[in-house]
Amino acid sequence: MNFLAHIFLSGKSEQILVGNFIGDSIKGKHYDNYPVLVQRGITLHRFIDFYTDTHPVVQRSKFLLNPRYHKYSGVITDIFYDHFLAISWEKFSDIPLREFIYHSYDILFRNSMSFPREVKRFFPFFILYNWLETYSSVNGIERVLKGMSRNTSLPDHTRFAIETLVSNYSRFENHFLEFFPQIIDEVEKKFSISVYTRHSTDLYLPRA
Repeated sequence: MNFLAHIFLSGKSEQILVGNFIGDSIKGKHYDNYPVLVQRGITLHRFIDFYTDTHPVVQRSKFLLNPRYHKYSGVITDIFYDHFLAISWEKFSDIPLREFIYHSYDILFRNSMSFPREVKRFFPFFILYNWLETYSSVNGIERVLKGMSRNTSLPDHTRFAIETLVSNYSRFENHFLEFFPQIIDEVEKKFSISVYTRHSTDLYLPRA
């Protein structure tokens, strides 16, 4: 799961969302100085990553990318799944996607001073290039992958990734639609989180 799915699975607590967003950058037990709910968000992030990486449906998606990406196949699958979450958003929430995204940006921006240094470096670009909404198109995914290959250790096999996505589009989509309701159920049970499903004033809870 990539940024959009992680944020969606954080439920209605701002601090859990913040912890989930920064989770990749917090190693070991280095979250002790954060508030309890931020720590819970970091733990949630780790659970989502583990559950996703070991799920048999996700393994089928990763297999399609293994010829070029090998150990990075999970990274590409995460991005593809965010794409399918974006285009099938109405199956999971009746809050409009754009409204959800900009509300999430607002929460993150207000809490950005507490981000670790690594997250502070990329966060302005995350907002400027509207990464969450970019996932909703194949062209947007291509731009994200090219950027990642320039700025991270991700190998530049963008053309292969896009060709694989397009030629196996229905297969990836079916994998996502089989998998995502399962991870929602697991998160709700294990973390007592109610994922956004209805448009109401609950979206704008007092800051937790």
